[in-house]
Amino acid sequence: MPEIKVTPLGAGQDVGRSCILVSIGGKNIMLDCGMHMGYNDDRRFPDFSYITQNGRLTDFLDCLIISHFHLDHCGALPYMSEMVGYDGPIYMTHPTKAICPILLEDFRKITVDKKGETNFFTSQMIKDCMKKVIPLNLHQTVQVDDELEIKAYYAGHVLGAAMVHIKVGSESVVYTGDYNMTPDRHLGAAWIDKCRPDILISESTYATTIRDSKRCRERDFLKKVHESIERGGKVLIPVFALGRAQELCILLETFWERMNLKAPIYFSTGLTEKANHYYKLFITWTNQKIRKTFVQRNMFEFKHIKAFDRSYADNPGPMVVFATPGMLHAGQSLQIFKKWAGNEKNMVIMPGYCVQGTIGHKILNGQRKLEMEGRAQNGPLLDVKLQVEYMSFSAHADAKGIMQLIRMAEPRNMLLVHGEAVKMEFLKGKIEQEFSIDCYMPANGETTTVTTNPSVPVDISLNLLKREMALGGPLPDPKKPRTMHGTLIMKENSLKLVSSEQALKELGLNEHQLRFTCHVQLQDPHSDADTLHRIYTHLKSVLKGYTIQHLPDGTVIVESIVIKVSSSAEDSNTKVLLLSWSYQVIIEPLLKKSFLYPAVLANPPLKSDVISSFWVQTLLQFPDSNKHCGITES
Repeated sequence: MPEIKVTPLGAGQDVGRSCILVSIGGKNIMLDCGMHMGYNDDRRFPDFSYITQNGRLTDFLDCLIISHFHLDHCGALPYMSEMVGYDGPIYMTHPTKAICPILLEDFRKITVDKKGETNFFTSQMIKDCMKKVIPLNLHQTVQVDDELEIKAYYAGHVLGAAMVHIKVGSESVVYTGDYNMTPDRHLGAAWIDKCRPDILISESTYATTIRDSKRCRERDFLKKVHESIERGGKVLIPVFALGRAQELCILLETFWERMNLKAPIYFSTGLTEKANHYYKLFITWTNQKIRKTFVQRNMFEFKHIKAFDRSYADNPGPMVVFATPGMLHAGQSLQIFKKWAGNEKNMVIMPGYCVQGTIGHKILNGQRKLEMEGRAQNGPLLDVKLQVEYMSFSAHADAKGIMQLIRMAEPRNMLLVHGEAVKMEFLKGKIEQEFSIDCYMPANGETTTVTTNPSVPVDISLNLLKREMALGGPLPDPKKPRTMHGTLIMKENSLKLVSSEQALKELGLNEHQLRFTCHVQLQDPHSDADTLHRIYTHLKSVLKGYTIQHLPDGTVIVESIVIKVSSSAEDSNTKVLLLSWSYQVIIEPLLKKSFLYPAVLANPPLKSDVISSFWVQTLLQFPDSNKHCGITES
């Protein structure tokens, strides 16, 4: 039986370093190629030695697909293609292709220029890597080669994020990347066809969470920011440059306008200008409201939000600062956090998920004394006095959203990645209980093998369908299989089920008729001729409306069924009836009179046996016989 194999090289029972290897129909596809925010050593990138110990990856992979521009999904791309070695096609959407190199270069600057790491990709490697990228349009089927095709669907989450449907022959896999099933202020909700893949590989970041109403969350966020500003405090909101940043900027911009507030709002790094440029460029990827109002007012041109300068962090008085990156693991957000951490008037609002090992994760778990990187030996720990708030503005699907996507796509199997093992285990149980499908959650380096039952599409002729309907029986149920009888013809690589008459005509063949015979014994003291005449009279009375003939040669014919009578050699009172019929539809109406007809519908191959039994049942009603009747041969 054909199999699909899925092996996470990253994001197996973990969040970060997404990299999934899929083997389907003899093709090897890599889904995402991310880095882990929680590590600074070899564990930062996926372990490509799983694919090959030496040599380039090009020989082992048919293509690589990147779902979106977040670094935990694309951060290892230049390392893989330029340092390990991969020259094959890399697919991503147009917005991802535009934004990905900017974030990769920003990440490189922090790691190499500021931290001084040496074994890392260069700016030139990023450029060379991006030359291998083939952009994808939504809902466009792309032929990677003669057998492998891919199709992208809108995933929400961030600008340009896509789910991808991978198909080889009749086998298919859907990979969600990160997605959001609820629309927000700047993006729409994820959507996919009812494509019924063999496996749906879904993220499960919020596997056990059902988020409260978005409006309540927004109200709480604005209330907390306003209260902190009112008491003269500073508010730090760590974000990634694109995505939640724009969402929260639109929210604060509208609130500041409405409340006429004067405290400054800043956005760190020059990425915001570039980000807004790309939102304008790819306006079709945003939600309906922004697209409609774009001509009158661009929602991404902010009146109250200004560019941040490093020196502003020391300014007195209240302010709100959006700083990158979002998990406080490096960069400007971490620098500002260090400066403001000692003042209880200040506040940090974490608007999204934080990977284990990051400062964001530590403070959300209540750690108030932090050992910072670069601290002198036995030097003082960073004392965290500012208020720490967590408000999920994360653009990941929650448990409800994941279930909603399963209903939408109707997969045969489910596989969870990009989540924590305990939470995955809980969701796995829920999925198996509600949808009665197998759900898998492999760890990194562990392979899940799913056996597939490829369906072969067959066209059915209209005449055959009409004939089957005319036979009666239960009406077809679209959710239940129904047995059809006909001749299967293969023409020009497509299959067609037609009636035998049509098949003979199309193929130019002669018909050979098959006849079935059986012997039925009954006890009757009369002569053979009398017995046959009595059978003829009996059949005329019970099979009204059918052509029944008594021929001079000593046979009775009912439609195409022939009946002959002879006496047994051992006992003249035992009559042997020879029954002969052709296997054709004309006998079906006769059977309908029998209590055995449901057995024919349930198991048509047994029709021959059932017809024999029907004659036994009919002849048992034969008058004056001693009712001993049975089949001796068929």
